[in-house]
This record gives sequence, C-alpha cells and structure tokens, in this order.
Amino acid sequence: MSPGLTRGYTDGAMASELKPFRIGPVRVDFPVVLAPMAGYTDLAYRLICRQRGAEYCTSEMVLDRCALIHGKLRSRLLCLDPGDHPVGGQLIGNEPEVMAEAARAMEQIGFDVVDLNFACPVHKALSRRRGGHMMRESEQVLRIVRAVRAAVDCPVTLKVRRSFDEADRECEAFWRIAEGAFDAGADALTLHTRSVEAKYAGRADWELLARVKGHFADKTIIGSGDVLRPADALAMLEQTGVDAAAVARGCLGNPWFFRQTADLAAGREPYRASLAEQRELLLEHLEAACKLYGRLRGPRIMRKFGIKYARLHPHPKEVRMAFVDVKSPEDWRAVVEEHYPA
Repeated sequence: MSPGLTRGYTDGAMASELKPFRIGPVRVDFPVVLAPMAGYTDLAYRLICRQRGAEYCTSEMVLDRCALIHGKLRSRLLCLDPGDHPVGGQLIGNEPEVMAEAARAMEQIGFDVVDLNFACPVHKALSRRRGGHMMRESEQVLRIVRAVRAAVDCPVTLKVRRSFDEADRECEAFWRIAEGAFDAGADALTLHTRSVEAKYAGRADWELLARVKGHFADKTIIGSGDVLRPADALAMLEQTGVDAAAVARGCLGNPWFFRQTADLAAGREPYRASLAEQRELLLEHLEAACKLYGRLRGPRIMRKFGIKYARLHPHPKEVRMAFVDVKSPEDWRAVVEEHYPA
C-alpha cells in the first residue's frame, strides 16, 4: 500500500464531490453501485436498495444456460420491474456461443447492461471452469467478450480479479484481459483486487486500482473490495480515482448504505434508520419476497436477510436467533412485532 492510499476510514461527516459516470450510453449519477451477489441481489432486494439511494444495480449471477431455459428459475432470476433501471444482468459461463445467446436473451428481456463474471471464487464455479477459473484462460475470456459484444447492442461489462493466484504478482492475465476486452468494445470493467485464490482474505489492493485507472484513464473502471462502510466507498473513489465503487457485503442488512454515503459526501452525519423504519422495511421486504418466491419459500429465503438486518438492532444476537427460526410469513411478522415497535 502506497503512502497515498491510507484509507482514512471515518464515520464522521466528510465533504466529497460525487461525480456521475457512464457505462456506454447509460449515465449513472451516483457512483456507488450495488454489486451482484448470488442469493441476495434479486429483484426484491434491488428495489429495496433503490428506494434508499442506489441508482445502478446488478442482478444475481445467472448461469448462461439458465438464461436460455424457460421456466420458474429463469423467470425469477431475470425478473425486472419498471423501477429497476438502469440495471445490469450478470452472466457466468465459459462458452462464447452460449454466453452470446444468453446475452441476447438478457437484452431482449430488458436489461440495460450485460455483465460477464470472470471473478467468482466459489468452489462450485471454479470446478466447472467458470467465474474466477477463467482468469487462467485469458484467451477464452476474450473470445467470450468478442462474441457477446457482437451479439448485443447494449453495453457489455466484465468483472475480473487481479489474478488467479498469488504467483501472478504482476497480474499479467488481468492486463491481457483488460487490454483485450477494451479493444473488443467492452464498455466498463469491474476489478476486485484480491486474487481468486485469496477469495476475501486479506486487504484488497487499492494501489492496483489506482494504477489501473491511471492506465485506462478514458475507460470506465469500477472498484470492488473492502467497501464495507459508506466512508470506505468515498475513500476508494477519492484515493484511487475509479469511476465508481461497488458495494457488496457492506450493504447486506443496511440498504441505507447508499443514502449514508451521499450524506457523508455532502458533509452531513450519515442517516440512521429508527426501529420503526427498520420495521417498515422488514415488512416491505417480506411482501416483496413472497411475491417473488411464493408464501412458502419466501420466508425461508428471508431468513438470511433477517440475520443481516439484525446487525442494526440494539440487541442483534437475540433478534438474529429469532429470525433463524422463521418458517412462515406469520413467523416473520411475529419477530417484527416483538422486536421492532411501530
């Protein structure tokens, strides 16, 4: 970490200018974006975040073949809403022709941007030569980017990591992919500056983000990694010069993250949601989940969200344990009634 990237984290008010950025023709006025998270950034949570300040969101990671097979899974994963724009749809796969066909399907459904995942570090993706595994196959990555770019008119972006493992200290695969992708017409690149092998251990290398943005000064670069608090988002933007900061784990259970970041940038104290507001959100999210998944599955899906939401409660451990036992809409409402007064 260079002396210039000190990561001056603070929860106090700090004035900072937030600039709009573009993904091709898509203008985004707020440069802190909701990153794709499997199992979390479904339509319900995207809308929850948008209502609290997120302007640009990306869907859950979707397997290319799932985007092509009509059925309940496809309908849920690729579900959109008039209020869910601009939105990126993220695809994962390893075959250029299939990825291109899936990208066309996403564009036809109404996604504003198609995002290609070459970064996922989970074992299931790696064992099937998808996601982060593709950092070992830079030429195949570029064949996919070229195929997708030729297949759609909407912007095409990609998410990558600095390298597959720590042995690639010079990030040679990343630089080949980044140069080739932009040459092929990619509209933006999201870089998570840990290796695939490292997953989420250690600190993200923001110094690399600064070098990448300096090299691709006229391209859209989105930073990813260690944006856990609103102050982190501002620090990344200011210290690295990237066009936008992507927040993932940092906003789980706290969809007010985006509003809080805007407050900090304006020199205001970050917004704090009251228990009454948290109650309203919890009931709103339950209804959205039941609409998306059904009354039987929706509450079970919501358990993981409840565990995250409990962090904002004065008694997080007690509330977390209560949400773990939820099996029905009635169970969820009972937890809310007991712990979140109107």
